[in-house]
Amino acid sequence: MNRIILQLFAIGFCFAIGQALQCYKCKIGLWDLCITSTTTCESGEQCYSGVGTAVGFMDLKMKGCLAVAECNQTKEVNFPSSSSNSTVYVMTKTCCGTDLCNAAPGLPGTSRLSLTLAAITALFVANVLV
Repeated sequence: MNRIILQLFAIGFCFAIGQALQCYKCKIGLWDLCITSTTTCESGEQCYSGVGTAVGFMDLKMKGCLAVAECNQTKEVNFPSSSSNSTVYVMTKTCCGTDLCNAAPGLPGTSRLSLTLAAITALFVANVLV
């Protein structure tokens, strides 16, 4: 009986190790552009989406894995040191705990770009035909 319990425990342990959290990763994105890949989190980490502002006006985005203790916090990054008053950027990182939960949108400007190119092409073709 003990042998069966030990075998079930070993199988359960193997499944627990194999269940690593998958997240989208984007080191830094500007405005709505954040080119992503997928990554596997370490133990004690969750997926996060970071939204912030650099130099007071430029929107920043980040995605990836983050230690649970650092989740749902807003941090200021200063230059050249933490004693300086010159804030480089402010970032709020929000976490979630399911696979690929830190949404990876496509390239947001792509649809507008495609529409613009189609309109310019249509105008060009109309000019050539008339």
